[in-house]
Amino acid sequence: MPAKELNKPCMECKDAEFELTVRKRQLCSLCFKRFIAHKVQSRLSVYRAFGLDGPKTQLLLPVSLGVSSSVLLHILNTDRQHRLDNGRPVGYDFKILVIEPSTVAATGIPFDQNYEALQKNFPMHTISRIPFHSIFDYAPEMVGIMKEYAGSKFIDDSTRSNEERLAAFRASISTPTSRTDVDTVLLTRLIVEFAKKSGCESIIWGDSDSRLAAKALAGVAKGRGSSLTWQVSDGMSPWGVRFEYPLRDLYKAELLQYESVCAELSDVVIPDQPPSENVLTKNLSIDELMLRYVQNQGAKYPGVMANVARTANKLNPSASDGAPTCALCASLLGNVKGNSGVTVANQAEDNHSSQFCYGCMRSRPDELC
Repeated sequence: MPAKELNKPCMECKDAEFELTVRKRQLCSLCFKRFIAHKVQSRLSVYRAFGLDGPKTQLLLPVSLGVSSSVLLHILNTDRQHRLDNGRPVGYDFKILVIEPSTVAATGIPFDQNYEALQKNFPMHTISRIPFHSIFDYAPEMVGIMKEYAGSKFIDDSTRSNEERLAAFRASISTPTSRTDVDTVLLTRLIVEFAKKSGCESIIWGDSDSRLAAKALAGVAKGRGSSLTWQVSDGMSPWGVRFEYPLRDLYKAELLQYESVCAELSDVVIPDQPPSENVLTKNLSIDELMLRYVQNQGAKYPGVMANVARTANKLNPSASDGAPTCALCASLLGNVKGNSGVTVANQAEDNHSSQFCYGCMRSRPDELC
């Protein structure tokens, strides 16, 4: 029986009609998923190699239920299942952490059904669900740090619930940029402490190339350039846990395409809310502005935006042996050999300024951002 004639065959396998175009190549859905998965697997191959003859490396995957982290989870789960079915070594295991979205941002969007779909579709993995305010449980020292950081703007009351205490601290941060900046620092610290208590050696973040480019630009604009070596780059973080970004070679648009051909992700992913056109620029944080810029320009010039993250990934971390670090974000303080040389606020005016880096000082309630 003659083979079925194809109108527009997949450029890779030639056995199916093409469904998606990626980087000027017309691929069927199966070849497209293989292309995306290969980009991720090549970034994590080092863990597979190290785990061949000994215990598996334990990794932590924070899942926000957004498209990027959900796609990363799907790829890792598919690869793991395929290797187990074929008797091939996996080399690493990973745990899933979900920080309740409703405790991070009051969007009013329910996510319980998405979380239930996550448990149903990925039953082989350990999934933990914790609220944002559990940072007081995982990092109790943050209470004192928050008091010093916010100063008179924040009065802590230990008789209140952790949720109320965190809300009071966040309310003391006045501008959108500062609130987003501090929230990011606290979320990172919570995830790191959870990883350490769970015995995980590395955290695999679901940040696409587009997201990393936006983080790099925003980090420089906020005075956090010295921390890009772990906020954007693969490598060791100041807390002794490695940060890995397996999606760094993929654009957000490609991850959206991947989601569209995976039916099991439709109930897991919380769709991105379209950006409002009525919001004044001054009411947007630097992070939001940079993300919008990268998404708009990335559609026109994807190679240019990709170079932003790639260039940041080439940065070498400053020598930090014995050097003082920021109490809040763990970045090196100013006036330290090997650091950027940026000086923190005048110590004569603020006795606590020596505890915090330049980036954190800019987000303090008493500072103008």
